Amino acid sequence: MNALSEQILSELRHLLSEMSDGGRVGPSVYDTARTLQFHGKVTGRQDAYAWLVAQQQADGGWGSADFPLFRHAPTWAALLALHRADPLPGAADSVEAATRFLEREPDPYAHAVPEDAPIGTELILPQLCGEATSLLGSTAFPRHPALLPLGQACLVKLGAVATLPSGHPLLHSWEAWGTSPTTACPDGDGSIGISPAATAAWRARAVTLGSPRQVGRADAYLQAASRATRSGIEGVVPNVWPINVFEPCWSLYTLHLAGLFAHPALAEAVCVIVAQLDAHLGMCGLGPALHFAADADDTAVALCVLRLAGRNPAVDALRHFEIGELFVTFPGERNASVSTNIHALHALRLLGKPAAGTSAYVEANRNPHGLWDKDKWHVSWLYPTAHAVAALAQGKPQWRDERALTALLQAQRDDGGWGAGRTSTFEETAYALFALHAMDGSEEPTGRQRIAQAVARALEWMLARHAAHAVPQTPLWIGKELYCPTRVVRVAELAGLWLALRWGRRILAEETGAAP
Repeated sequence: MNALSEQILSELRHLLSEMSDGGRVGPSVYDTARTLQFHGKVTGRQDAYAWLVAQQQADGGWGSADFPLFRHAPTWAALLALHRADPLPGAADSVEAATRFLEREPDPYAHAVPEDAPIGTELILPQLCGEATSLLGSTAFPRHPALLPLGQACLVKLGAVATLPSGHPLLHSWEAWGTSPTTACPDGDGSIGISPAATAAWRARAVTLGSPRQVGRADAYLQAASRATRSGIEGVVPNVWPINVFEPCWSLYTLHLAGLFAHPALAEAVCVIVAQLDAHLGMCGLGPALHFAADADDTAVALCVLRLAGRNPAVDALRHFEIGELFVTFPGERNASVSTNIHALHALRLLGKPAAGTSAYVEANRNPHGLWDKDKWHVSWLYPTAHAVAALAQGKPQWRDERALTALLQAQRDDGGWGAGRTSTFEETAYALFALHAMDGSEEPTGRQRIAQAVARALEWMLARHAAHAVPQTPLWIGKELYCPTRVVRVAELAGLWLALRWGRRILAEETGAAP
């Protein structure tokens, strides 16, 4: 077990030291399909098309059947991309199966827009639906009527703006509304809104204007984004890239949740990242990438990380996003994010600032079981629950919540893991352990015994599935579809396993009377 702990620390150290390349994100069906469509030529992209066909599920759709809300965008996009690649092997069959899937799949936007709807869905889905209907002439496709007034209102606002500043949040979905390349300008990385789909769409428009320098920068960005997937297939791209603020911020925050933030083996790598965050954090805060607009979520987590590292960052950067007693992720967002407010609460408490209103909001946004779900940035309830428990327990040594603890323990599967879908995942099991870790210190002996038994079962499940340097595959993070920021998730997996191992050693020491 000691050897495994050292191996985990070594892999964590390696992951942290790599976080200067823009980040790693798993491949995206939606963005790959849109990029192929805007590329204009099937020649030279056959492998990417083959990859797209291979991702199709048995029911004809793309994306996990466990989370149907996030399947429409990738399925519409793949259908449109493959329709124009008919001569390629499997393309025609894929189009036929996708058409059947869309015709029979219930429309989640028939009457209302869910709180956890994907990013830009009010612009993206009507545009894709209209294009597919025009192309295929089917009247049985879902029409997403609840999205139409939201999309139209957004288009009216966009129509009144000549050019959006580089890094503006609405540029992330430029492919769904942009018509002229003059409405956007590539950022320092050559991207439009850190989105491969938006950049590919903008590039296709810019080619017609004969702007080789700008087109070349977009090409270089798309190639770099493709490399970030580690798929090895040209044209296969991620959902978002770069994530050179989000990736290191969330990774260090995760280390804190596992009790690893100050571990000597990671100190050097942590210090480098902390210094970079400190240098980049200005009065306006930070966004997911250096060239993207600041938001409350990334700013709050950055403040947490800096305070945990002994810095004293100004809370003013977070106050920009405060409206009443809530924090909006981006100004003008449709609905508030539970996890953003959880992170804001954690930052405020770490900085010793009043947070009664934010705390009340977090407490009020539980489900009937006392857990947190329906987050707009992550599909699993285990993610906001782990972070909420840590935030609420911050600075309150006697804090305990029997309702949440009972629900969390009851949610453990028979196999020992946790998961919001049909199967347990390593990432979600790690989140469960982080929550239990935050609860354990204030529990009575009986409660600690219940927790220890759950951790022992989880450790057995994790040990049976752990492989050194494995690359996470399950997309659980919400973008335009579900995606996987692979380094962020891998740090969580390793930190969860390390915590369970340490827990087991501590319990063994307590039982034998040995020094821990």
